[in-house]
Amino acid sequence: MGMIYIIDVTNRDGVQTSRICLSKLQKTMLNLYLDKMGIFQSEFGFPFTHHEINYLNANLELAQRGVIQNLRLSGWVRAIEKDVELAFKNVPQIKYLNLSISTSEQMIKHKFQGKLDYAKVIKSMEKATKLALSKGALAVGVNAEDASRTDMNYLIEFSQAAKEAGACRLRYCDTLGYDSPFSIYERVKKLVSKVKIDIEIHCHNDLGLAVANSVAGAKAAVEEGADAYINTCINGIGERAGNADLLSVILAMKYASGIGGRYHLDKKIKLKHSWRLAKYASYAFGIPIPINQPGVGANAFAHESGIHADGALKNRRNYELYDYEELGRGEPEIIDTGRQITVGEYSGIKGFRNVYERLSIKFKDDKEAAEILELVRYANVHNQKPLVEDELKFVAGFPDIARKIFTMNP
Repeated sequence: MGMIYIIDVTNRDGVQTSRICLSKLQKTMLNLYLDKMGIFQSEFGFPFTHHEINYLNANLELAQRGVIQNLRLSGWVRAIEKDVELAFKNVPQIKYLNLSISTSEQMIKHKFQGKLDYAKVIKSMEKATKLALSKGALAVGVNAEDASRTDMNYLIEFSQAAKEAGACRLRYCDTLGYDSPFSIYERVKKLVSKVKIDIEIHCHNDLGLAVANSVAGAKAAVEEGADAYINTCINGIGERAGNADLLSVILAMKYASGIGGRYHLDKKIKLKHSWRLAKYASYAFGIPIPINQPGVGANAFAHESGIHADGALKNRRNYELYDYEELGRGEPEIIDTGRQITVGEYSGIKGFRNVYERLSIKFKDDKEAAEILELVRYANVHNQKPLVEDELKFVAGFPDIARKIFTMNP
């Protein structure tokens, strides 16, 4: 039976969500948190997009230095040779790519509108895949956009061609959240049985089924002997109604009836970082965590009904499937209600030093302090909101990387 891994796509699909965005520093912090949590891979951006270049190269440098220790950093490009060429020109050290192209009749007819037909879609994907591998990519995943509405015979043909071109995985994209757990299970099972390729499961939440579909799709893949890579976003953020929520997927794989303990979930995952990651993402996106969000919502472990409160106090398993401590919850949050000195884009050296002294960070001399202050000013302009402690520590610890992240050349 195959393994199940998590590929988080918050920094690619999540930031494509209408009306929200992340700064390059915030995207970097998410990668650092995901690395600590033991997530297999982060789809960290678009290497053919000019404003991503410094951020992408800086994060790869963090990986080379061992600051990002285990997290693979993968880029997303269209499955055309032009994008692949640009990716390696802009980000020469990139080693992991996903190449995406639409495969459904709806998309081929009404999105491409005669520019591509079924055969040309496959030909474009094959050329792009071979080019990426020739440029030095260590692993290439091929995305079948709108796979859930793609004719099954054509999806098998497309996947077989991707495998023969050198792709290591096929990303089955339920782009519109069209699948049900029953349909995705049957389709992925048939696809893997015919093609024998590892599968990424990429589900959207338009019908509220993203997590259920992700688990069902992964179940089908591993039962056929393939490895499954579930695509997630932190706090379920994503286009339209969102993507499969990172924590919900992991909790389902660990605790759901008939699922928990039966399948081989990546052992590197450390749930104790869930709470901190969810809270930071909420702050960065400016989107509150729903009160009923699994695991990290304010009511996830709250009991008021007399019968429930009594039962939870007698034995937590009466009304709790898993422990809040496992998610890194349980410590009180302390809010300072007295004098506060903060750091912003107009801060002076004395207030700046006071803030860093509270973080137990000392500078070797005034010159170093002034340099970090200037970067922190830029960081505040960059984020357009006060920096959290981990961001302040990152800027002080890696000023050269921070400088690259803050630099853009329109």
